[in-house]
Amino acid sequence: MRPIQMVDTKTQYHKIKPMVDTAIMQVIESSAFINGKAVQDFAINLSTYMGAKHTIPCANGTDALQIAMMALGLQPGDEVITPSFTYIATTEVIALLRLTPVFAEVDAKTFCMDPVALEKAITPKTKAIVPVHLYGHAAPMEEIMAIAKKYDLYVIEDNAQAIGCNYTFTDSSKKKTGVIGHIGTTSFYPSKNLGGFGDGGAIFTNDDVLANKMKMIANHGQNKKYYHELVGCNSRLDSIQAAILDIKLNYLDEYIVARRKAADFYDRAFARHSKIKTPFRAPYSYHAFHQYTLVLEGVDRNGLNQFLADLKIPSMIYYPVPGHKQKMFEQFNVATQLMPVTDWLTERVISLPMHTELDEEQLNFISTKVLEYINK
Repeated sequence: MRPIQMVDTKTQYHKIKPMVDTAIMQVIESSAFINGKAVQDFAINLSTYMGAKHTIPCANGTDALQIAMMALGLQPGDEVITPSFTYIATTEVIALLRLTPVFAEVDAKTFCMDPVALEKAITPKTKAIVPVHLYGHAAPMEEIMAIAKKYDLYVIEDNAQAIGCNYTFTDSSKKKTGVIGHIGTTSFYPSKNLGGFGDGGAIFTNDDVLANKMKMIANHGQNKKYYHELVGCNSRLDSIQAAILDIKLNYLDEYIVARRKAADFYDRAFARHSKIKTPFRAPYSYHAFHQYTLVLEGVDRNGLNQFLADLKIPSMIYYPVPGHKQKMFEQFNVATQLMPVTDWLTERVISLPMHTELDEEQLNFISTKVLEYINK
């Protein structure tokens, strides 16, 4: 059996190695390393795939969130609502821009923002909502957008873990997550469903004014060289990364199918086990399975984590400390917030290996050993 990886980017690369190597060499030969044709081509192709009018490539997913918030003209003290149960980048940029993070509870089944909790968290200071499509499952965007419209709020989708996920509305129409809100953001970190060979990110919008503003912010606030209209930053996707991502974009749907097939195997293996809750799949969400995350009941999670590690089976806890309990947010006095679902999840979730290259032998070994520990 091949060694089990949490994410096997090497094997994935070898399957498309000739195309990727050729694309990299073409960029090197062109010497257009910054904002070259490869970046422009990728932005166009990604817009087509996403159904977005505008795609703005940038340096990473955290920058994408920051640029999005800067473009909305939010002022210090304005409140931005986001889940506490997510990676820190989502909320970190809120505080970085001197905005006020307000945490909303998540749904215990989907791990995504609970619309009821969202509406309760809105105050006169609220200006934006940042739902997270966590682990590859879509947040309930139809309800979130209705709430945003009711209170005249902006919506920025954190789509770093769910690129390629389709959202089905109640009228049966579909959109990709990341293009439902006013702005969508994503990351091309190597472990992502569409991952580069380094850092990278992108921003999506169908709003011409916001698109122009975000392009300027990402480029030192300029439309014309040396004429800086806005305070911006320097956030660019390297041409080499764009060339790699453009190749991999052609395989993204295939990659998601492979992830879903692995998830199906896990689902069958753990079906009806009283101590294991397998990932929920809401009818509106085509789960992209960035992670395969179990919720354990009556199981020593840390013991299972170590048991698997001893067998050279990686597993991860995403995320052991929620945002409202992070030291960096002490100034906002959020630690006293009652978030029972979030706290409950942080004590029980564990993610198993999930990537495009898992084979049946590996999946069988992983699931058998998980059950061996739980049933002992």
